[in-house]
Amino acid sequence: MAFADNLQNLPAVDGVQAITLKDAAGNTVATIENKPGQAGSLRVYAALADKFGAITPQAAAEGLEIYAEHTADAKANPGKHPNIDRLIQAIDAGLTFSVERVA
Repeated sequence: MAFADNLQNLPAVDGVQAITLKDAAGNTVATIENKPGQAGSLRVYAALADKFGAITPQAAAEGLEIYAEHTADAKANPGKHPNIDRLIQAIDAGLTFSVERVA
């Protein structure tokens, strides 16, 4: 399935302005806002956090499947899709990111 189709199967994130990702030391590593160009990623990360409790390597692997065709593009063009790059990093380095919602 394509990313747009996968996105339709994820829960809505109404009322969420952004999510903040934090590393193991509690440092903010990224903020994904609920705005054009980021709203899809916010929905993906929120769904993964709901299912796994954090963005773990296992959650990241599922996230790459959700991103579908964009995952191959991100692997071919590092830096073009930072939210996908972060999932790849979580898998490759065994990282976990906690997720905080901003209402």
